[in-house]
Amino acid sequence: MLERAGAFREVGAGIQVSPNAGRVLDALDVGAAFAAISAPSHGVELRDGSGGALVARLDYTRHRPDARFRAVHRARLLDVLEAAARKAGATIRLGEHVTDLPDAPLLIGADGLHSRVRTALNGPERPFFTRQVAWRALIPLEDGGAPLSQLFMGPGRHLVSYPLAGRLRNIVAVEEREAWAAEDWSQPDDPANLHAAFAGFGGPVPGWLEQVETCGIWGLFRHEVAGRWHDGTRAILGDAAHPTLPFLAQGACMAIEDAWVLAACLDAEPEQETALARYQALRRPRAVRVVDAATANARNYHLDGLPKHAAHAALRLASAAAPGVLFHRVAWVFDHDPTRLS
Repeated sequence: MLERAGAFREVGAGIQVSPNAGRVLDALDVGAAFAAISAPSHGVELRDGSGGALVARLDYTRHRPDARFRAVHRARLLDVLEAAARKAGATIRLGEHVTDLPDAPLLIGADGLHSRVRTALNGPERPFFTRQVAWRALIPLEDGGAPLSQLFMGPGRHLVSYPLAGRLRNIVAVEEREAWAAEDWSQPDDPANLHAAFAGFGGPVPGWLEQVETCGIWGLFRHEVAGRWHDGTRAILGDAAHPTLPFLAQGACMAIEDAWVLAACLDAEPEQETALARYQALRRPRAVRVVDAATANARNYHLDGLPKHAAHAALRLASAAAPGVLFHRVAWVFDHDPTRLS
C-alpha cells in the first residue's frame, strides 16, 4: 500500500459509522477495537435552526435496537485499520507521492476526490461547485451531551453535531453562497466566518460556536459516479469512484463497503477481470442511489418561507403519528449487508 501522507496523523474530524459499514468491521474482526474508540449514537434529531425546536426524531434504538450506530474520530478509525492491515501482513509505505501509475498485476486506486486512477479509467471530469461550503470543527463535549446527532436546519444552511469518544463534540456546518472555495477539507478558516454564517441560529448552537478555536472549510462539488470502475488490472473505490456530498453521512461507510466487496469478489472469482466486473456490478447501483439521496438532502435541509413551514409541519406530524415512517425512508441505507454478496 502506498500512502501519500508521511504519517497517519490527526486527519479530518468526526465521522458516523452506521451498521452497514459496521458489519464489515465485525467481519474483519476489528469490531471490538472499533467499539473501544468510538461513541454510540442513539438517533438523529432534526431541529429548527432559529430557535432549536424539535421538528422530528429518528430513533435508532427503537427501530433497530440490535444495530450499532457509532461516531468516531477519523484518525482513531485509521489507527485501528492500519494496525489490522499490518497484522494481516500488509506493507504500508508512507510518504509516497505517486505521479505515474505503477505497472502492476492489480492496482487499486483509493486515492480520493482527485483520483489519478479514476482519470486513467474514465478521462478527466468536470465536477461543478454546488455553491455550498462546509466547515468542520471539534470542541469539548459538555457534561450530559446526548448520544445522538442533532441537525439544525435554516434558510440556505444547516449545522449537524454529535459526540465523539474522548469527550469531543464534532461540528459540520454547511452554508449556501456564491463565493467559491476549493475542494479540500484541510483549508483553515477564521472561526469568525463560521460564527457570522450561523449568527441567527438558536438552541445550543451559539454556545458551541463560541468554543470553536480552529476550523477547516472546503467547497462542496457534485461529481458523477464513475462510469468505469476497472479495466481488468486497475480498479477504484471510495471517493475515487463515487464522491458523495456529506448529507447522508455515508462517505466513509461506502468506502468500507467497497473495500470488502472488492476483496470478496477477488477471493471468490479465479479470473481477475471477471471479479472486477462483478465488483462494479454489485457496487455501482448502490453508489448511485446513495449519492442521489445525499444530494436530495441538501435541498431538504435548506428550505425557507412557506416550503420550510410546510415541510417542517409534515415532519412533525409524521414523527408524532408514525415515527417508523421517517426511519424506514432511510432504512435501506443502514440495513444493507455488504458481507453477503448477492
